[in-house]
Amino acid sequence: MFDKLEDLLNKYDEIMNELASPTIADNQTRFRQLMKEQASLTPLVEAYKEYKKCNGDIEDSIMMLDEESDPEMKEMLKEELANAKKRVEELEGELKILLLPKDPNDDKNVIVEIRAGAGGDESALFAAEIYRMYMHYADSKHWRTELLEADEIGIGGMKSCTFMITGDSAYSVMKYESGVHRVQRVPETESGGRIHTSTISVAVMPEAEEVDVEIDEKDIRIDVMRASGNGGQCVNTTDSAVRLTHYPTGIVIYSQTEKSQIQNKAKAFALLRAKLYDMAQQEAHDAEASLRKSQIGTGDRSEKIRTYNFPQGRVTDHRINLTLYKIDKIMNGDIQEIIDACITADQAAKLAKMNEEQ
Repeated sequence: MFDKLEDLLNKYDEIMNELASPTIADNQTRFRQLMKEQASLTPLVEAYKEYKKCNGDIEDSIMMLDEESDPEMKEMLKEELANAKKRVEELEGELKILLLPKDPNDDKNVIVEIRAGAGGDESALFAAEIYRMYMHYADSKHWRTELLEADEIGIGGMKSCTFMITGDSAYSVMKYESGVHRVQRVPETESGGRIHTSTISVAVMPEAEEVDVEIDEKDIRIDVMRASGNGGQCVNTTDSAVRLTHYPTGIVIYSQTEKSQIQNKAKAFALLRAKLYDMAQQEAHDAEASLRKSQIGTGDRSEKIRTYNFPQGRVTDHRINLTLYKIDKIMNGDIQEIIDACITADQAAKLAKMNEEQ
């Protein structure tokens, strides 16, 4: 572990020296690459430098204890030694986590797709509530959101919706939301007061650049048409809506949220790239069963990950056996505690797997 840390420290110094070069500004591509590498390595390098300093403090304290005769000074040195040893243990744990293989998609923006499942209108209503929950959460993180597609029903529900979140390392956080979300409550239309169970599915896909996915024009059919539903001025009177059909996979993308056909086409292609990239990622995960087992809820889309029980005011995440009795706050976007617990469990599983392989 420490040989690897020394190598990374040397690499960091090389990056900093290159960034200090007066000619680096002439190559913006290289400059951005170096800045990204530097930002990625900084937390690890800072932790490792502190680790080395604490070890130096331990050696100094031991040496001074051997030479010191004053009882008060000895007591103070013992306290400093104990604090340094405790901090070294903490830093060893932090360094192990920082050295875990990083998901290459963690820095990407995300496209989130919510679909109503079992439960009819109640499922569509819950899908709309989960959409609003994510909007509030994104707002709390100062992320930008953009609706790509929505199939709404008249009572305020959504059969489906797709939206993009643009923000710092959005995928590293939102990826834990993929899966089946279940709601248990008495629907407003239920006269007998019986609790119904409905489900929705959430798919979180990393945004794919053109370099990530190659789309052959021969594999695509593009249809343009007038937008349907409640549109703004001009939306329903021009051929602005775009439908893409990808022949090899059968994926159909429909985009009508913008007045411009060009903008709708760009959104449709962005969503198609994300879906194709996500399919490739899923196939890779399926091929590595051990990887799937070492991750917390970032794989199987059919996995039931969470239950929202309104009568009892509780939300339970089944992957990590976490139950919180603050359903109102959670539905208003306060999901950070759940996500943090998922991240911690994911790291613990990966550390255990890494220890097994050593």
